[in-house]
Amino acid sequence: MATSIDELRAHKLQQASVAYQRPGYRNFVLGLLTVAYVFNFLDRQVVNILGQAIITDLGLSDTQFGMLSGIAFAAIYATLGMPIARWADAGVRRNIIALAVAIWSAMTALCGTAQNFWQLFLMRAGVGVGEAGGSPPAHSIISDIFPANKRATALSIYSLGIYGGSLIGYVAGGYLASAFSWRVAFVVVGLPGVLLAFLIRFLIHEPPRGLAESRADVKPAPFTEVLGILRTRRSFRHIAMGCALHAFVTYGLSAFMPIFLSRVHDMPIEQIGTILGLVVGIGGMLGTYGGGYLSDKLANRHGELRWHIWVPLISTVAAIPFYLFSLMIAETGVAAAITWFVPSIVAGMYLGPCLSMTHSLVGLRMRAQASAILFFVLNLIGLGIGPMATGLLSDYLRPEFGDLSIRYALITMVFVNIWCAIHYYLATRTLREDLARAPA
Repeated sequence: MATSIDELRAHKLQQASVAYQRPGYRNFVLGLLTVAYVFNFLDRQVVNILGQAIITDLGLSDTQFGMLSGIAFAAIYATLGMPIARWADAGVRRNIIALAVAIWSAMTALCGTAQNFWQLFLMRAGVGVGEAGGSPPAHSIISDIFPANKRATALSIYSLGIYGGSLIGYVAGGYLASAFSWRVAFVVVGLPGVLLAFLIRFLIHEPPRGLAESRADVKPAPFTEVLGILRTRRSFRHIAMGCALHAFVTYGLSAFMPIFLSRVHDMPIEQIGTILGLVVGIGGMLGTYGGGYLSDKLANRHGELRWHIWVPLISTVAAIPFYLFSLMIAETGVAAAITWFVPSIVAGMYLGPCLSMTHSLVGLRMRAQASAILFFVLNLIGLGIGPMATGLLSDYLRPEFGDLSIRYALITMVFVNIWCAIHYYLATRTLREDLARAPA
């Protein structure tokens, strides 16, 4: 019986190997995983456009809303990501992703039933439970089916889901909240993901480990081994902190930018959703793809993988004046939203290159766990603390500045990009040496 099961597994892996030799199928799988990531961020970020409506309906403070947007989701998401990644490095990644999509979609729909802060907090934590199983196994699959010289581009295409989901979340959430209510918005954006889960389960072949490197399969590494490798790599420590601070800024700003436009510029929610959704979605997708493509191109041209960190560093610094223009100088809400386009481009250029370098620092059956470790730091600091810190700062400044407190809170957050850029620079100093020490 055991022999029959082993033979069946070997046959399935052989079928998968043949399937992935076709560029069309490889790109189809990348596309389907990207759609899943669109739903991931749609369900995660739709709360932002609904923020003012939720605050008004449930009587919340900015700090409480920051908790809903951040720590309610991020604490569970970041913590569960690591054991699920260990599962992904040993199990069938396609099945894990399908299960995760079904869970986070159902929990998003249930958010529409919440009657108070704590009920909504728990529902958002449930979304985090599902989404913890999304990205690490997807990153691992992508790194198995695309070679190293195309990997940053492929991971950046996958990361387009961040901004595709944000675009749909802003536009659909703004319309649904205006035409119906914030509760209806949660239900409508959540339920379609259940169908997507079935498509992933039955249309994606589980690829053999090490397919892109033409290496034989290896046993999954213990989590302590993966953590030990990354902990001793100075470049990774700085990459992780750079990504975390980058996310601290972008999540803090994205959580409260719709509220800024509503309070400071008195824009209606459907207008915010449409304009800001298009600006953030299109700009972010251009930046995310551009970051991966540009870093791969420059690294291949110059034979220098440190370009995968120089690109995030340069873009992080370049974003600062454009953020400040939108928050301080733009005279109308429409102008502030439209000029957010450039910050959206440069803010998205870090993730694909940083993921690619993280995967290059570890072995074949370590990639999902390496992603989870990076995302643990990124999400706990960035997603977990960023929105909450912005809300706390806004509440602290409110007695003196009133509704303008949100402006000064966002301006303060922008300057964290300087701290972020320092870590990227420090990562470039030891990256070459650390890559040379990576496991075979």
